[in-house]
Amino acid sequence: MEPRAKEQENLSRLERAAQQTADPKTMEQKAKKPEKFRFSLRKEDVWWTVGFAAAALLLFGIQVLINWRLEWLDAPLRVRVLNYVRGGLLIFVMLTVANVIEVFLIGRIPNRVSRFNLQRIFRLVVVVAIVFVAISVLFVNWYTAVVSLGLISLILGFALQMPISSFIAWLYILARAPYRVGDRIRIGDAHGDVIDVSYLDTTLWEFGGEHLWTDHPSGRVIKFPNSTVFDTPVFNYSWPLFPYVWNEIKFQLAYESDLEFVAKTMREVVDEQIGDIMSQKVKVYKHILSQTPVDELEVKEHPVVHFRVSENTWLEAIVRYLVPPKEAGRTKTRLIKEMLARMNAKPDRVLFPKSNLR
Repeated sequence: MEPRAKEQENLSRLERAAQQTADPKTMEQKAKKPEKFRFSLRKEDVWWTVGFAAAALLLFGIQVLINWRLEWLDAPLRVRVLNYVRGGLLIFVMLTVANVIEVFLIGRIPNRVSRFNLQRIFRLVVVVAIVFVAISVLFVNWYTAVVSLGLISLILGFALQMPISSFIAWLYILARAPYRVGDRIRIGDAHGDVIDVSYLDTTLWEFGGEHLWTDHPSGRVIKFPNSTVFDTPVFNYSWPLFPYVWNEIKFQLAYESDLEFVAKTMREVVDEQIGDIMSQKVKVYKHILSQTPVDELEVKEHPVVHFRVSENTWLEAIVRYLVPPKEAGRTKTRLIKEMLARMNAKPDRVLFPKSNLR
């Protein structure tokens, strides 16, 4: 295999693994040896399939009975009833086959996001096919049906511009994937985890919000039309290949503080808590970056501490590190507690502001 093709295969394998886990160690294991997907059959799926099949058999029996006892109905009524029965029979056969395909074929797709999107597309195709059959049954004269549908479509096209735009945006979301189910995103003033992408709107499980300053879920849901993606930037914090964000912790210090000790302490705490994982995350980031036309950036594999002068005449010590976006709040709290404990143990080397200007 050529080197370029081998690299592309490795990247594809890494991408599939990244879509299933956010932990770098698990990602590496999945990339080398993908985990087998276990298919489970639900009772309700079986009952729906049996119900559709039973309805199809019942309609087939009615059709056979009508053809057997022609004298029960006069000719015009018999033709109309048979037309309805055949249409219903075809619809329930389609529903039975569609349910089998969705459960036993689509349901076996390992990737949860791909399975969700394919189910939505498949159900839309089935609904369109059922509507087509229903129209065929109700309108025997196709010319009249086409003209009627043309006029109705023209009227609805003006009345339903927003829903149609949102439906087109749904197709765009599936094709371009600015976000997927399970991603943490910000779009406009809305922040949250995507829990549903329907044909017309998207639902977020809000985090933060007006009552919270942390990244904890607020308990509220946010809905917005899919067409919002056409004119509003989407900030996705859960890119499958690199589902991490850089975060910072900042302390204000007096100029007389031992800056070397402060930097060393902050680095040691971060290294002890997330150092190994961060190193692996940066390696993944560099590997992804090497596959793009972007020049490789200088990204440190270990936490870095910077100092700058504050506007309040204090120094600011800032440590930067990588963290999964959904764990940013918990990680920052844990690191701050440990850093303060160690620095407060050396009050002669770490001088914090004590004036009312803090």
